[in-house]
Amino acid sequence: MTDNADLVLEAFGAVERRDAEGLLSLYHPEIEFVDAPSLPYAGTFRGLEEIRHQLERDPKKTWLGTWGPLQPTETERKMDPRVIAANRNEVVVLYSQRALAPSGERFEAPVLGLYEVRDGMFARAQMFHFDTAAVVAFLARAGGTEEAVSQLSGAESRP
Repeated sequence: MTDNADLVLEAFGAVERRDAEGLLSLYHPEIEFVDAPSLPYAGTFRGLEEIRHQLERDPKKTWLGTWGPLQPTETERKMDPRVIAANRNEVVVLYSQRALAPSGERFEAPVLGLYEVRDGMFARAQMFHFDTAAVVAFLARAGGTEEAVSQLSGAESRP
């Protein structure tokens, strides 16, 4: 395994443990996160300050604000990350997104993430969910944000 792959897996471990300080210490100052437009936490976020600001200003529009309440135990937080490929500055990881709705409904789906390491730090993450419609539908049923419900309606009306 490469040092870059180890760094990315270390970040996964910090997310699973909800070790915010440990995770932030791995981030490049110009960190970038890219999520699919159909997700309630959609878009591109750049830089540590923007990410911190978003968590403080509107946490429901962040990955943690969306999934955190639906991952009450280690079972739901466990992602089982597996490095699929790595080169000089990129690492591809296959992992599981898990959750537990207040109704008791369980969710599990595969995600492929493309990660960039720059200057020995975690610099970019772009996630590719196998089925974003299923993710949005689960979030809506689980009492997700209004954005999830409206995006689900939009997704259903598409051909």
